[in-house]
Amino acid sequence: MTLHIAGLGPGAASLLTVAVRDLLASGLPVLLRTRHHPTVAELDPSGAWAACDDIYQRGLTFEDAYAAVVERVLAFAAEGDGIYAVPGHPLVAEATVARVVALARERGIAFRVHPGISFADVAAAALGVDFERVQLCDALALRIDAQRPALISQVFDRDAAAGLKLALLDVYPADHEVTVLRALGSTEERVERIPLAELDHRAWSYLDSVFVPALPAEADVRRFDGLQAIVARLHAPGGCPWDREQTHASLRPHLLEEAYETLEAIDAGDPEKLAEELGDVLLQVLMHAEVGQREGTFALADVVEHIARKLVRRHPHVFGDGSASSAKEVALKWDALKQQEKPRSSILDGVPAGLPALAASQSIQGRARRIGFDWPDIEGPLEKLREELHEFARAETGDGDREDEFGDILFVTANIAQRLGIDAEQALRGANAKFRRRFGLVEEIARERALELRGMDLAGLDALWDEAKARERGG
Repeated sequence: MTLHIAGLGPGAASLLTVAVRDLLASGLPVLLRTRHHPTVAELDPSGAWAACDDIYQRGLTFEDAYAAVVERVLAFAAEGDGIYAVPGHPLVAEATVARVVALARERGIAFRVHPGISFADVAAAALGVDFERVQLCDALALRIDAQRPALISQVFDRDAAAGLKLALLDVYPADHEVTVLRALGSTEERVERIPLAELDHRAWSYLDSVFVPALPAEADVRRFDGLQAIVARLHAPGGCPWDREQTHASLRPHLLEEAYETLEAIDAGDPEKLAEELGDVLLQVLMHAEVGQREGTFALADVVEHIARKLVRRHPHVFGDGSASSAKEVALKWDALKQQEKPRSSILDGVPAGLPALAASQSIQGRARRIGFDWPDIEGPLEKLREELHEFARAETGDGDREDEFGDILFVTANIAQRLGIDAEQALRGANAKFRRRFGLVEEIARERALELRGMDLAGLDALWDEAKARERGG
């Protein structure tokens, strides 16, 4: 038994291959993916051939409909020799055939593919475009590279066109000109050029497709590769003189500044601001990659490869045969994998020297805690804090180093915060922001009353502070 998978070509029966025409005339039973094709009307005017259109009419998702069609084809093949006929070429943008072929191989079903002229062949002729770089896409499962031209099939009705338009508007500008290819290969063939925004303003049929020209790299502003092209242009000969003079060292303060501005956006709970600041951080990564490229030390691909391989390597419970049932277990295994990759003489060696002091303190103590070097409960560090406060008080009288003792207070405070799940650096930033906010209200009240803060006594300042707190709380 053999399943013959035949391509009906893009339109009129005149575009059928001789081999497929002879096959269809052989008397073998025929199963059509769809009867909505000009060739079918010409070759089977009485409707004797079976078809899968009833599956599409059930209101299923397209994923479920494809699965149902594939199972029907395989059941059809189990009955004996037969022909599964599909529009165009069976192996060009025909999702059901790809699945049928895969399952036929798996189940030991003999099959033979009979080529046909594809919709891409007639589209190339209608457009007069070299299709060497053109990507073939499915409107129902769109994956597209905006820097290559695309021919998109499965735009069979207005709803599909509307969904396609929305997906494309995530990448292309609304005025990007696209070409609508109507009923290619038939007597009703038409080619229309319209702005992307008007894609769903007209009726569609099963024989229609859309050609989308590529975007210039610098214009592809909603994709990573578009941003990469812009940054590369800035660093290229003839680009921006400032960008071309930068080094890793000169960019260092900008990376630090953008990281802190991102933290501020997170603290503010402002998603739009966070998106903007993350973009600034991403720019710093791309700038360093361009400097590396210029110096011949590394390229962006090296940066991407390093982190991709690290993520896969350190998540064996996702990408391998490892297991992990909790975040704590993942963290412990992560540390063990890091130690295997980069053996260190001390568990503290991996704490970056450039971390802010409170964050570094929590990181150092957190690493020590992982090997059991810590108090068993919160009472231990609280008692230590009381002890350090006492020692600081003694240092104030001249018995000890005040700065050293104050550092001990901060160190124990960081331990307490981490034990309670509090980010000490974040907590202090929050306290700073709260003080700024309330002191600003104090200044505002003073201006309203024509008061001079600089000459006021502490009682008067405290009264203004309490009033500012009440105003902040809506009192």
